[in-house]
Amino acid sequence: MTGPSSPAVVAFLGLGHMGLPMAKNLLAAGHEVHGFDLVPAAIEAARTAGIPVAASGADAVADADVVITMFPAGKHVIEAYRTELLAAARPGTLFIESSTIAVDEARAAHALALAAGHRNVDAPVSGGVVGAENGTLAFMVGGSDDDFAAALPLLEVMGKRIVHCGGPGLGQAAKVCNNMVLAVSQIAVAEAFVLGERLGLEHQALFDVVSQASGQCWSITTNCPVPGPVPTSPANRDYQPGFAGALMAKDLGLALQAIEQTSTDARMGRLAQEIYAAFAAGDGAGRDFSGIITDIRDDRV
Repeated sequence: MTGPSSPAVVAFLGLGHMGLPMAKNLLAAGHEVHGFDLVPAAIEAARTAGIPVAASGADAVADADVVITMFPAGKHVIEAYRTELLAAARPGTLFIESSTIAVDEARAAHALALAAGHRNVDAPVSGGVVGAENGTLAFMVGGSDDDFAAALPLLEVMGKRIVHCGGPGLGQAAKVCNNMVLAVSQIAVAEAFVLGERLGLEHQALFDVVSQASGQCWSITTNCPVPGPVPTSPANRDYQPGFAGALMAKDLGLALQAIEQTSTDARMGRLAQEIYAAFAAGDGAGRDFSGIITDIRDDRV
């Protein structure tokens, strides 16, 4: 793969809400995509989208130039690398690991790939399902300069903002920091709207002020937690994700792990993790994470 115009054979493993539209964008850009997923519904959706589905992960990666994984957790990445994918791939295959996993898991996956004679970058994403569908994701990439350069043409098909954050694992480090900021800001915006309600402020009036003032942030201008001001926000579709509360709770668990490993005094991050863990344990697991406003409004946090 020498540049954006050079078609690649891509194995895409993990064809869920994020992975399938990412794979579709690669296919539309002229790359040869072979998919695989363990979930029958995901396999059927991929076939409907015109993506050939292999019989196994090993079959998918056998002739690939690049392998992209989008799995639920780090343990799935490590297991798949160890038991199937690395041994089945041709020597020198580039593995792009786009799941959101712990920094030490990303570094372990990188070491496994190198030991098996392959290349690897960690490239978690931000931007949700809408970003995946529109090819506007942000990629935070960890790995060598050469491997980043090799991955870049494909990442540019799937994303709009691609940042090389440093060596192995540092893409995941950037992701965990970003999502901690996102969680804290989403809680703050939700609290502000609930406070505004109780003070008699109309939602639109508060939005018009904050969205153009010093409190402006993505959590209000894109993911506004009340219906009306931002018609495309999940609040206008009964908090259908989007980015589910269970996923935010998972990511904040990774943030908490990193906080404790580095002895960082991150009180807001710790509190956000507690709040979203409770939200996900209740009715928030399958709702958009902006639905935290309902727990705040009902005094459940």
